Amino acid sequence: MTASETRPLTAIRSFPSDFLWGAATAAYQIEGAAAEDGRTPSIWDTFSHTPGKVFEGHTGDVAVDHYHRFREDVGIMSEMGLNAYRFSVSWSRVQPTGRGPAVQKGLDFYRALVDELLAAGIEPALTLYHWDLPQELEDAGGWPERATAERFAEYAGIVADALGDRVTRWTTLNEPWCTAFLGYGSGVHAPGRTDPVDSLRAAHHLNLGHGLAVQALRAALPADRQLAVSLNLHEVRPLTDSAEDRDAARRIDAVGNRIWLGPMLDGAYPEDLLADTAHLTDWSFVRDGDTEAVRQPLDLLAVNYYTPTLVSHVPEGAEKPQDDGHGNSEHSPWPGADSVAFHRAPGERTAMGWPVDASALYDLLSRVSAAYPDLPLVISENGAAYEDEVGEDGSVHDPERAAYVHAHLEAVHRALTDGVDVRGYFLWSLLDNFEWAYGYAKRFGAVRVDYDTLERTPKSSARWYGRVARTGELHAPFSD
Repeated sequence: MTASETRPLTAIRSFPSDFLWGAATAAYQIEGAAAEDGRTPSIWDTFSHTPGKVFEGHTGDVAVDHYHRFREDVGIMSEMGLNAYRFSVSWSRVQPTGRGPAVQKGLDFYRALVDELLAAGIEPALTLYHWDLPQELEDAGGWPERATAERFAEYAGIVADALGDRVTRWTTLNEPWCTAFLGYGSGVHAPGRTDPVDSLRAAHHLNLGHGLAVQALRAALPADRQLAVSLNLHEVRPLTDSAEDRDAARRIDAVGNRIWLGPMLDGAYPEDLLADTAHLTDWSFVRDGDTEAVRQPLDLLAVNYYTPTLVSHVPEGAEKPQDDGHGNSEHSPWPGADSVAFHRAPGERTAMGWPVDASALYDLLSRVSAAYPDLPLVISENGAAYEDEVGEDGSVHDPERAAYVHAHLEAVHRALTDGVDVRGYFLWSLLDNFEWAYGYAKRFGAVRVDYDTLERTPKSSARWYGRVARTGELHAPFSD
């Protein structure tokens, strides 16, 4: 039973009056202006310009030109009725080499964006890192090197000094699992490396970078600023109730979830994770005092969710399905889980091939809340790609996306009703954009972008979601 099936679709759900209704984006996916005003290449510039890495050679050089059109985009948010907007800062736009002084023109862009948001009554929610490491830091070793965590803390302080008077909500990292294991493990994301030990080293230094950045932010920001990290936590389900399949789920929970939650919130890496990966590394890159540095008080835990993870155990030598939804590679993004197979659940799927199951979001929120009852949650990403069609009149009717969001908001409301402290929801994404290795082939936006003209057209889901945001009431999706 999905969350949307637990109660009639016609019922109206009311959310708290101070609930955040937002949309989310990421710098490299929307900004463009890749070589303007002092910005230098990030690892995604290099990766997307490498033949064969991104669909049809697409790049973020122009993306949707948000750098020059941000006022138009803020106007769209205002018309939708959003009261919050989650965006990321391009590290190489602010600090081109990843070290040293900031480029003021880069900071000026974000000052102007934040001022435009505030003037429109939209609360800015800033993410410091959404995968776009300055290429010069990658050339020096990237996230597998401890120095990158130290540089990240310095960068955090620079942005805090520039925007701390304007921005209340701060997030250190977005989806460090993807950075570590898709970037350094399977190689389907930038920088495209495929070393399982490096992926674990990267994971630790991302954890350390988070902790050091929180310390830097606390030192630079007013005391009332709210700090968070955004994790794409996996709701892992065993294919059967066998002991072997349940152990497969445990392995993925360890390297998918608890590798972050353990050090960040509990102050230690899980013992079973260390045992699962002992054949790869002795974890000697974790120095004395590191886990204490990683564990810093947070005001919110931000959760990104799209689809559940279904796994089973596979005996040695047997055929192993690897349908984990994270791209195709001969190299696994799951170190320590060689005996685990991934399956996609039956039923409806998005254009990404991801199963639609809102009940998993409810289960995830309930589980995290039970483990950390004093830590408020926010949904920092949730949404779906579909094969949107443009009508003869130029409009885009996307009932599948509205239904997807409705079901997942039903799950959030059910969690709220059951006592889970959820403070807000950010739709992914505001705009169609550069979807990483998929280039411009997958559209997640509530607003359609014509990639030839860059014209913005709100889809029917944007109008429906805007109604929800303006009223704070979850009505069933409507036809228009």
